Amino acid sequence: MAPPILKLDDIFLSFGGAPLLAGAGLQIEPGDKICLVGRNGSGKSTLLKIAAGLVEAQSGEVFRHPSSTVRYLEQAPDFAGFNTVQAYAEAGLGPGDDPYRVTYLLSHLGLSGDEDPRMLSGGESRRAALARVMAPEPDILLLDEPTNHLDLPTIEWLEGELQKTRSALVLISHDRRFLEKVSTATVWLDRGTSRRLDRGFAHFEAWRDQVLEAEELEQHKLGKSIEREEHWLRYGVTARRKRNMRRLGELQTMRSNYRGHKGPQGTVQATVSDAQESGKLVIEADKITKSFGERAIATPFSIRVHRGDCIGLVGPNGAGKTTLLKMLTGQLSPDSGIVKLGTNLEIATLDQKREDLDPEDTLANYLTDGRGENLLVNGEQRHVTGYMKEFLFQPEQARTPIRNLSGGERARLMLARILSRPTNLLILDEPTNDLDIETLDLLQEIVAGFPGTVILVSHDRDFLDRTVTSTIAPAVPDAPDGRWIEYAGGYSDMLIQRKGALEERRKAEKAAEKPKTQQATASGSSKVKLSFKQKFALENLPKEMAKAEAEIAKREQVMADPNLFTRDPAAFNRLAGEMEKLRASLTDMEEEWLELEMLREELEG
Repeated sequence: MAPPILKLDDIFLSFGGAPLLAGAGLQIEPGDKICLVGRNGSGKSTLLKIAAGLVEAQSGEVFRHPSSTVRYLEQAPDFAGFNTVQAYAEAGLGPGDDPYRVTYLLSHLGLSGDEDPRMLSGGESRRAALARVMAPEPDILLLDEPTNHLDLPTIEWLEGELQKTRSALVLISHDRRFLEKVSTATVWLDRGTSRRLDRGFAHFEAWRDQVLEAEELEQHKLGKSIEREEHWLRYGVTARRKRNMRRLGELQTMRSNYRGHKGPQGTVQATVSDAQESGKLVIEADKITKSFGERAIATPFSIRVHRGDCIGLVGPNGAGKTTLLKMLTGQLSPDSGIVKLGTNLEIATLDQKREDLDPEDTLANYLTDGRGENLLVNGEQRHVTGYMKEFLFQPEQARTPIRNLSGGERARLMLARILSRPTNLLILDEPTNDLDIETLDLLQEIVAGFPGTVILVSHDRDFLDRTVTSTIAPAVPDAPDGRWIEYAGGYSDMLIQRKGALEERRKAEKAAEKPKTQQATASGSSKVKLSFKQKFALENLPKEMAKAEAEIAKREQVMADPNLFTRDPAAFNRLAGEMEKLRASLTDMEEEWLELEMLREELEG
């Protein structure tokens, strides 16, 4: 096992009151891909900042290998002194780092590099920061919610980049699918301490449940042991005084441990308030269109949404998902076409920008709409502090301004308000942003079991697969042109259907372009032979393929040197690019040779 390049041991940190971290640890070895998981407020981001050297622990040991480089993804990048995004990202490079990496990363993250940092949106700022920390390919890369504000194509690209990077990774993310694909180890931060599982996130939840069950059993055994000792003290035969004092001391220790045990934080308990049933047809859109200047958001699009449907909207940023959603719910008029809303609709909306939240408002005032201390939930009067507890807010937070809440807490607060009001049509725009995994589980259960209708926009593939009955996506994924298609099932189902349709189209195009010689043979009209060009290709392609394989092998031999990347990263990147082109060329030649060989056999047979 390689020695750690960064190690945190027995870390303690408190901001007053109960400690945030009490004995937490983190060990990073070369090549590690660790996901750091835990409830909102468990201290994940703080532990990552301690690892990056941005926050100092009150006690504990911090070791960083002197020669290791560390990069931390900032939540709020500081662009002061930079005129362009390119300049900001390049400032993160070290001596010998390849500047082309910045251009490559920015282009894949949807930025040109010429943007003025002062004019960036929150999402664009996050992308620029991601390019800056990834470009140097550091020894350790610390990423806190790297997928926030990224669309699905970019998230999938980022997965590939992180899977092949040589940097050791520590990731915090609410995106299950992303963690499953990238991580090979899991660190669980819970009640101030950390536990490590040397397997990826896909195995985490089953392991966590086993740990909590074992902990519960130990507490039960401790309680029984206390009962036995108390019985002995009251009714047992008097023994030597020294022995009695020892057993009394042990009993006091057991009582202290039992009382001081801090169980896992509870889960959100909530149900949707019942509303009058909507009409069977909830939304009918007939040939609706929308454009902004020359940019088409929707070309004639039609859909019928029925009661009980759960529809997902996916697509790259800028494709027009939110605009289409607003047209379907009557918030925005189409340029042409008709949208009809059904009867008895009670609509509740969770907006991705959290625009409904006044930062100066208090939690209690927001939940009750300023109508005192109570709110009506499912026809029953509830005190606001009691209702808040169901969403893991403490009673003392009732008078807390919303500006003091974290992103996850704000999302949970909006969810609490939505679920307290009667609704039969839920509109969720990026509902999973900033939620921890346990609250995501609750939201998934609510959506999956909701008796009304749900329309949601999300980049969370796992959430979509677990909830939606159909998925609306752009007809052209990489270059949306306003055409939308509805697919049955979730995101994975959509990909399968899209792949099947693409293969069918390719087959049709291939059949249309079939060489006349082949068509003539198939019809039996005449005896034909391969053309001179086809014969030449059939004879020479194996030689060309052998050359390409030899070139690939030569480069593989050079890149096998473990010190090449450290010594000459530019040469390593150049060789990797050449390898990629050679492999693509080899694949094309193999396919062409196979087609010609099959044609030859058909003609000769």
